[in-house]
Amino acid sequence: MKQITLGQSSLTCSRLAYGCWRIAGTWNPAEMVSGAEAAGARAILAAYEAGYTLFDHADIYCDGLPEKIFGQVLKGIPGLREQVVIATKCGIRKAGDPQPDSPYRFDFSAEHIISSCERSLRRLGVETIDLYQLHRPDYLMDPEEIASAFARLKQSGKVREFGVSNFRPSQLTALQKACPMRLVANQVEISLANLSTFEDGTLDQCLAEKICPMAWSPLAAGQLGDGAKRLLPSQENYRIKPVVIALDAMAKAHGVTRTTIALAWLLMHPAGIVPIIGSTRPAGIRDATKALELKLSREEWYRLLEAAREQRLP
Repeated sequence: MKQITLGQSSLTCSRLAYGCWRIAGTWNPAEMVSGAEAAGARAILAAYEAGYTLFDHADIYCDGLPEKIFGQVLKGIPGLREQVVIATKCGIRKAGDPQPDSPYRFDFSAEHIISSCERSLRRLGVETIDLYQLHRPDYLMDPEEIASAFARLKQSGKVREFGVSNFRPSQLTALQKACPMRLVANQVEISLANLSTFEDGTLDQCLAEKICPMAWSPLAAGQLGDGAKRLLPSQENYRIKPVVIALDAMAKAHGVTRTTIALAWLLMHPAGIVPIIGSTRPAGIRDATKALELKLSREEWYRLLEAAREQRLP
């Protein structure tokens, strides 16, 4: 797979990322079934064999179990750690953590950022996280406090590069002004079912500042691909029928799947969007890479945009 430099960072990785949030088979550790860890390990290996070298995690995914599964794979294959880029995220705290009456919330305190990083390192079984990201904006975010935590993690060798996730441009700018190191990525939802980053300045900022936009749910949880998986509440009311019709027509014309077309559409943007592929099926993991071989015309790109908007451009 084609390799790229992730934003203005020291990291070289695959053009597509592999998202590990589904490899435990569930969001809830209590729902883990027998064989789930083995299946997750097979998905990781299928992704690596297909050329993926950027693997995305978060401490909240099934309470860190995907990080543990990934760490076990690394431990079992000598030399694999040096071949992959590990990204993970922190900052979301579930209800009941640490007290029974604690609410679901976001936490960018220095103490939580550092302790979360150390727990992820232990689960992954590594000494350094390549890309550490803040998961969702904390309304009580203090940029100076975050910058201090980032500096401590950098100086101790626990993190190489830093980024954010789901940040508005103004939030990223506020944090960057306080940070001595560059923020190299913003992981946001981008797909033909969610065009918000095209309108709110996120992709404009990524272009101007050479920040890598990493696209989570690039197929709208499968709605634009081979069928919907577990949807987030915000995705349940997406109007996808017009764009699916357009994707099917274009896929037929090119002799590919609509997954290929939907991903190729994202890859064409000059900001260098890195789609995060979340399938756990080896066939689905491999199929996504075909998008790298397809170049859409500008006319095709805009035809899909118009279908997604359900109206003509102004």
